Amino acid sequence: MDSYGLTIPLGGLALHAQRELIAELAGLGYTDVWSAEAGGADAFTPLALASAWAPTLRLGTAIVPAFTRGAATIAQSAAALADAAPGRVAIGIGSSSDVIVQRWNGIPFERPYERVRDVVRFLRVALTGAKVSQEYETFTVDGFRLLQVPEVAPRLLIAALRPGMLGLAGREADGAIINWLSAEDVRTVTPYVHQGGPGKEIVARIFVAPSADPAVARAVARAAIAGYLTVPVYRTFHEWLGRGDVLGPMWRAWEAGDRRAATTAIPDDVVDSLVVHGSPEECREHVRRYVEAGVTTPVLALLPVDGDVRDQVRALAPSPARAARRAPSSPSI
Repeated sequence: MDSYGLTIPLGGLALHAQRELIAELAGLGYTDVWSAEAGGADAFTPLALASAWAPTLRLGTAIVPAFTRGAATIAQSAAALADAAPGRVAIGIGSSSDVIVQRWNGIPFERPYERVRDVVRFLRVALTGAKVSQEYETFTVDGFRLLQVPEVAPRLLIAALRPGMLGLAGREADGAIINWLSAEDVRTVTPYVHQGGPGKEIVARIFVAPSADPAVARAVARAAIAGYLTVPVYRTFHEWLGRGDVLGPMWRAWEAGDRRAATTAIPDDVVDSLVVHGSPEECREHVRRYVEAGVTTPVLALLPVDGDVRDQVRALAPSPARAARRAPSSPSI
């Protein structure tokens, strides 16, 4: 695999305590670090630190919500990161979800397709340093110009689930960021992106429960699946993928307020297809299936299981021999 990414910051460790591990990543074979933004760290701070701690890694946001910052503020943050790490930055923009946008931030979650489209169109122009005075469908910018333009503009990617947003990613961005799907599902979603032309990047956040004990891994995976796939945008996505019948019991239990029943209703085969688990070798093989299906940049997102997350990152590295030499103790995976 030419690219092999990791989601940062890692859970269970203070951000400042991750410096040593992030500095090791390139030597372990990782090529990228990608941030997430929901209820933890923001999208930019971990990447700004990584730009100094690991000056060869590519830095990506997956994602910056299109609603929770003004368009000019997104441009300034993207430009500053790109200026700090020339040629190594990709900015992923997405709608996020009604939970994060509306319930947590008090911002109406309206016309998400149009909002993402408009933010990407604005960034394409703004990141060149051109003055922007434009009335978009979902916001208006009057006379904005970046005062510090990056030497190399960042790549722009769009987080996408279903055909509309996947097609938008292909037409107006440099590729798509996909999420919460199986390796087999990749073959369903990527053709919509590639309709926009050749050379599109497909970044996939791949959830990993790094435990060789199937019971432990599945318990952690079920909790994550129930937490995400009951959100309306993900429910609709999996109905479109054809999982309406198998996930129906989970959704009905969740709606009834029975969280435990919702979690236990998720079939093992669904868990095993959506969350990577097993030995490090089995995990790498599962990730490889995503790449074979069309993912160009796999990005591991570690779910919390027992053990030291630093050992888990080393064990899951694409260069395990180097990881073993660097690890201070045997990986607890």
